[in-house]
Amino acid sequence: MTTPDRRVVVAVLVSVAGAALGIGGVGHAYLRRWRRAVAWFSLVLGAGLVLVTTFANPETATVATLPLRVTLPVVVLLALNTVDTYHVARSVDAETEAPSCPSCGRTLDPELSFCPWCAGSDSERAEENG
Repeated sequence: MTTPDRRVVVAVLVSVAGAALGIGGVGHAYLRRWRRAVAWFSLVLGAGLVLVTTFANPETATVATLPLRVTLPVVVLLALNTVDTYHVARSVDAETEAPSCPSCGRTLDPELSFCPWCAGSDSERAEENG
C-alpha cells in the first residue's frame, strides 16, 4: 500500500472512530482541514441538541432512551462526515503528489531546478517532454 493510500485509510478509520464516539470532524482534523472539521463538529452537535430538545426530554434523556427519530439523523450525519473525509483525503493526496523525474523515476522536489538523485536539470526535462 502506498503512502497516499495509507493516509486515506487512516483518515477514514479516524473518522469512523470519532463517529463511534459521536464526534464529527475528527477525520478532517487528522487531515488538518480545520474549518471543515469545526463545521462538521458544529453541525453534528447542533443537530443533536436540536433533535434532543425537540423530541426528547433533555433532563431525563440518556443515549439508551433516545428515540429513533433523534439517533437516526445523527448517525446519518456521522456517516456523511466519514464519506466526506474519504473524498477530502483523496483530493488532498492528489494535490500533494509530487512529479517524478523522467530520467531516474524518483520523486522531484518542486523547489529545485534539478533532480537531486540524478542531477537532471529542468532544461533536460523540458527537452525530453518535447
